[in-house]
Amino acid sequence: MEEASTKRKVTHTLTSGYSDHVRVPNVIVMVGLPARGKTYISKKLCRYLNWAGIKTRVFNVGEYRRKEENACDANHGANANFFSADNQDALRVREESARRAMEDLCEYLETSKGTVAILDATNTTKKRRKMVIDFCDEKGFRCFFIESVCDDPNIINANVTDVKVSEGKEENGRKERNIVGVMSAEQAKDDFMKRIDNYKKQYEPLDMDNETYLSFIKVINAGRSFYVNRVNGHAQSRVIYYLMNIHLLPRVVYFTRHGESEYNAMGRMGGDSPLTPHGDAYAHALEQFFKGERVQDLRVWSSQKIRAVQTAKGLKGIAAHVEYWKALDELDAGICEGLTYADIENRYPKQTEDRKKDKYHYRFPSGESYEDVVARLEPVIMELERQGNVLVVSHQAVLRCILAYFTDRTMSEVPYIDVPLHTLIKVLNLSLEGTYNIILIQLVPRAYSCHLTFYTFDVTRRVVSFLIF
Repeated sequence: MEEASTKRKVTHTLTSGYSDHVRVPNVIVMVGLPARGKTYISKKLCRYLNWAGIKTRVFNVGEYRRKEENACDANHGANANFFSADNQDALRVREESARRAMEDLCEYLETSKGTVAILDATNTTKKRRKMVIDFCDEKGFRCFFIESVCDDPNIINANVTDVKVSEGKEENGRKERNIVGVMSAEQAKDDFMKRIDNYKKQYEPLDMDNETYLSFIKVINAGRSFYVNRVNGHAQSRVIYYLMNIHLLPRVVYFTRHGESEYNAMGRMGGDSPLTPHGDAYAHALEQFFKGERVQDLRVWSSQKIRAVQTAKGLKGIAAHVEYWKALDELDAGICEGLTYADIENRYPKQTEDRKKDKYHYRFPSGESYEDVVARLEPVIMELERQGNVLVVSHQAVLRCILAYFTDRTMSEVPYIDVPLHTLIKVLNLSLEGTYNIILIQLVPRAYSCHLTFYTFDVTRRVVSFLIF
């Protein structure tokens, strides 16, 4: 007698979707003309989902195309004619690139390496999108489209200038040439605008009247408005939640641990002890720093622990608003609260060994893990994405989790991110316009990432120094 399978079966139709919404891999398909921020959205979304524990990877079709023999942008990608609908040779190269990206995407999801794959390409025709839908239908993947629609000339112009027309980027030790280097910057910009015109001739936007069976979101003019249709499952809900909270305005976010507390001085974990004289000195230095920075409409978010509240106290007269978040409290060490590391090793040797094996997932008895902290910090991340200039006064484990989001760190790296006492961390979260006006920035800003500057205060010498992260 054949043994009955215990696996849950999943069926799918275009009109009804999936009959089982549990553990179905998702393919997120970008749609839109060039220079509409598709890659920006892809990378930012990938960073968020990985941080939230949903394994995600971006498959950029343009990168596959540039790896084709005699097909790199430095040769013919810089020429707008390559993207003409009449160029059959180029069309074959582009279709082959899409095919290889989808093969790799399939391998990524079918081997359980990941849960979500993002297909970053223009996908501007119904024919191309139908090919992707059929592919996902055959493989049993759930398909979700993100269409970036933009008719704001300022956003388009900035994206073309800052991202598409550049001297290239360095990745894995290799300099990738963009359009500049083949022609002048002005010629390159003109050529890229012609490329956009070629795509416009064949562009078929997602039809809100006749394609209602599809799951999609339209992001209009960099998030000024949205249209959402037929959301299926947890992952797609998370995507919608995230996309509707982010904005592209240039801003700066600061992070700092509280000043030295009495428990810090004694080497004890957690607790709710007040600041030492050194901690008070740092709180004063922080106040003086922000008086000099003159950050417009600065909001201060502090943990509710005494040592954090005391650190932020002097900023009340400087900040536009001060809030105290329970979500910013330090990781709860449970039965180990108030103990030194030596105490923990002596009293709880098994827990000590378990924690060393997997520090991110290890949960203190009656306490929390780093994974738990990430879960409670999600509302904080969303508000950081919605707000302008913010200073967060919190604790080591909490700031490790937040910085992991901004710097795209893996789970295993989170517990080892260095967040020393008496250090102010300045995060540049740049828009596609690339505009910034920051004092003493030591790193070159790039379009798709955040950059950090550390301001370290020596409480003994009363000197501020600067470090690169």
